[in-house]
Amino acid sequence: MSVEVYSEGVYPEAASFAARAAGAFIAAVATPMTPTRHVDKRVLEAYFGGVMERGATGLAAGVHTGRGSELSLDERILVVDTARSSSEIVVTGVYPQDRPNGDAWLKAAVSIGVDALLVFPDNWSSPESARDRFDEIWELTRTPLIVFDLYTKPIPDSTLAELLEHPAVAAFKPARLRDATASERGIRRASTAGRCVLTGEDLMLTESLGWGASGALVGLGAACIELTAAAVSRRAEAGFLSEMQPFIDLLAEATFHEPMDAYVQRMLWIAVDEGLIPPEFGYDPLACDRTGDAERQYVVEAARRARAGVTALLQRRSFG
Repeated sequence: MSVEVYSEGVYPEAASFAARAAGAFIAAVATPMTPTRHVDKRVLEAYFGGVMERGATGLAAGVHTGRGSELSLDERILVVDTARSSSEIVVTGVYPQDRPNGDAWLKAAVSIGVDALLVFPDNWSSPESARDRFDEIWELTRTPLIVFDLYTKPIPDSTLAELLEHPAVAAFKPARLRDATASERGIRRASTAGRCVLTGEDLMLTESLGWGASGALVGLGAACIELTAAAVSRRAEAGFLSEMQPFIDLLAEATFHEPMDAYVQRMLWIAVDEGLIPPEFGYDPLACDRTGDAERQYVVEAARRARAGVTALLQRRSFG
């Protein structure tokens, strides 16, 4: 059966998601768990609901911030299904290691009804092999895809060009850490290809919004949600991003530093301090022995200062 493609070369499902995602703040949420790795549905509901109430317009559940690749199939289903009941926009991840089990996760994601799939980069041997994988995912799911240009495995230019022309691709998420040149180039290529850009640049959030990202899909939004929400929703206001930048940078630099992967634990600390997650569920199993009480206090204090600064900024702009 033939599939309708818009004149722009995009499947209708992808075009529809892109329209909904433009200007959205999709928070890449953590997965609250105990030291024994217990995940509780009621804790998830409260946390996801709190993230939405504080300004997110969508949830990316079971992606890297949520340790999706480390969750069992049943845990991923629980996390993403709970997100589905909390938000009108839900994205989840597709990992290279999902393939050996016959893509059982993809079938589960479709049954839950996710709106888009964030495709984590693989060791693709060529642009054609990358496109083949996107073809395969589309055929299995008929769900819009998001190209993920991740700093740990950056997509070669030729492969990125191929993927941005794929009709199932609705959006592009750059996450190049501190490589401003690569990020800006990718954003401009995606925009030229007519794809929505959802920045994943935690350390270059305000800059990437200035380069042309229309929305965000960021782990920085797992806590201190009001900061990212304000940056995205008011990005077009004259001078707003430059006034926001010191506070966004304060939060980002306190949470995104070496060991870089421990940022998940740092975001959980902030979420606990904000009352979004009970203390006993503020645990990241992959950050064991890499963080301590002194760092926790530093991170929490930085988040408090950043939040207070933005609150004052918004008040000044409201009454100025």
